[in-house]
Order: sequence, then C-alpha cells, then structure tokens
Amino acid sequence: MRKLLFSALAVSLLASCSKWKNDQKQINKAAIDGTWIVSSYIDDGDDETSDFTSFRLNFLEDGTLNATDLLSSNTNPYVGSWSITDSNSNDDDSLDDLDFNINFAVGNKLDDLSDDWDIISYTDSEIKLIDVSGGGGGTDYLTLTKQ
Repeated sequence: MRKLLFSALAVSLLASCSKWKNDQKQINKAAIDGTWIVSSYIDDGDDETSDFTSFRLNFLEDGTLNATDLLSSNTNPYVGSWSITDSNSNDDDSLDDLDFNINFAVGNKLDDLSDDWDIISYTDSEIKLIDVSGGGGGTDYLTLTKQ
C-alpha cells in the first residue's frame, strides 16, 4: 500500500512538473517568434501604456531583449535580458509559479518594465503579466501583444 501511494505521488509530481515545463517551453517559443508591443501597462492603478507605445520588443533565444524606439533617431536598440523561470518549488501545477523576468538597466527608459512578473495567461499572440509588490506596495499589470 505504501509503495502504491508513493508511486501515485511520484506520478502526480512528475505530471505537474511536465505541465509547467510545457507552459515554459510554449511561452518561450511564442516570445521569440516575432515582435511585441506593450499593449497595456498599469502601474499601481495608473495607466502608463502611452510611455511604451513607440517601443518594439524582440525576445531573443539567447536571453537578450532588444527594444527599439520608433520615435527615436537612435537606431541602436535598448538592450536588456529576459527569461522564464520557475518561482516555486512545490510544483503545484500553477501557471503563476512561472516568472517572466524582464531586466533593463536602471535609468533606462524601459526600467519600469524590469521585474519578475507572474504570468496570468498567454497565447501565441498575447502574454498577460502581474506583479504584486511586497511590503504594502501596489499591483502592476503588463500585457504584451505580438505585432
């Protein structure tokens, strides 16, 4: 009986791990396949989307994030990094255990987007993210849409 229970638990944990690994691969594949825009950015209740509408984001397979400002005469992109990581070791098969990490240098026009965002939902053409700040901070929402 104990052996059967252990086997069932092991299969359940493996399935949970496989589910988030599958989500991780699918989100990663969607992100690197195309150019993205910030279609919504809500910073603690304030809609700041207009601060980012001129940017085009390219998530590269090597973890580099290039952002081009269409309103700038500078042809060099803002360079940052990105990754998708598992933020929780209990493997409860929850999508919000995955973090969509965005990092730009402090002082960069895009540093407001730098965070370890929780994933609310995703499709091949839209990724919805949330960040709840600790210590009484606010809640931020970021929606990326593929062009």
